[in-house]
Amino acid sequence: MGTFLLVLFLWVFSVCLHEFAHAYVAYRGGDYTVVDKGYLTLNPMKYLDPINSVLMPVLFLVLGGIGLPGASVYINRGLLRSHHWDSAVSLAGPGMNFALMLLLVVLLHQDAIRTSDYAPTLAFLALLQASAVVLNLMPLPGFDGYGAIAPYLPPGLRQELDQYGGYVMLGFLMLIFVVPGFGALLWKLIGGLAALVDVPLGLAQVGLAEFRFWRH
Repeated sequence: MGTFLLVLFLWVFSVCLHEFAHAYVAYRGGDYTVVDKGYLTLNPMKYLDPINSVLMPVLFLVLGGIGLPGASVYINRGLLRSHHWDSAVSLAGPGMNFALMLLLVVLLHQDAIRTSDYAPTLAFLALLQASAVVLNLMPLPGFDGYGAIAPYLPPGLRQELDQYGGYVMLGFLMLIFVVPGFGALLWKLIGGLAALVDVPLGLAQVGLAEFRFWRH
């Protein structure tokens, strides 16, 4: 139960950092409105949306051990100085997840931490960050990967695709649970990224098992 609560707390906090990264890059790119909205702070309460920042990420975490950052920062993209800044705003969120994953890997390579009782929890959190990177970089409407390429699409095509963003995202996430082969392929990509940066996958599996205390 302790691992479950610790993972939930740290994961929701990382969701807030993901949103902060979007807001900070937007501010640097010209969207001054993020200041008025109170987004330029590391205070998690500024980013907590009951549905998108807590309920949905926690639900996917419990059901499939998948890191799904929530969307709760509203960017005025019309104020951004260029398509490059627009793209950078979208990439900032998964970039934060990647940075957090690397930080956790560095911590796990410290002997005092790797041999501690918290090592499996931190390894599982690193794996969650890897899953958030892979998911968010999907070039599909509704994901940050699409947001990164959308500024370079013809306006008419982008407007049409934007209409279906929520449906595409929901359909994609449902496939993970409904189609076994699809979920296995996704986890292969996640595992590949995690292995590439040396996330201790064995420890992460132990952390996942401890997180799912209800299966014991």
